[in-house]
Amino acid sequence: MALTRALASAYLGVSRWKLSIQPLPDKVIVIGAPHTSNWDGVFMAVAMWKAGRSFSFLVKDSVVKTPVLGWFVKKIGAVPVERGAAHGLVEQVAARIARSDSFTLCITPKGTRSPREFWKSGFYRIAMEADVPIQFGFVDRATHTFGWGPTYRLTGDVRADMDVIRAFYADKVGARPELTSVPRLRSEDDSE
Repeated sequence: MALTRALASAYLGVSRWKLSIQPLPDKVIVIGAPHTSNWDGVFMAVAMWKAGRSFSFLVKDSVVKTPVLGWFVKKIGAVPVERGAAHGLVEQVAARIARSDSFTLCITPKGTRSPREFWKSGFYRIAMEADVPIQFGFVDRATHTFGWGPTYRLTGDVRADMDVIRAFYADKVGARPELTSVPRLRSEDDSE
């Protein structure tokens, strides 16, 4: 942990980007938006390392099968996901959180850097199943800041919860603004 904290400090010492973080609960899901660049993951790792926080994140299983890169991403917390199949991932992650004294899962709900009409709902379902709050992770090109904002406990009212999430991200500009998507879950339509 000392090495990663030193790397984060060195990066922040030379970068024009600034870190902005709030306290994290022991168990939390940090959502990251707007997700428009591969740099978003680097920023989140730097933030977690600077905070001295261990974290996990979901990646395509093909990434962890890549020589060298696969070893590295597993070492820093990658949890491989077979994107084409559902294998009870929500329940598996929720059970892992329940067994842990401290667990931080970082998720980019959009699921891709490209524009999308809907976010993936996994973060929401995991948070509800595990009964843990979410934290608003962000990258904001307009202010050259990154990190995470406040903690929020989902209520189960999907539309109301997503209104809170949309309000937080409304003024955040991704590294590639043209790839930004409005936070929206398909299940919001089901609550009408």
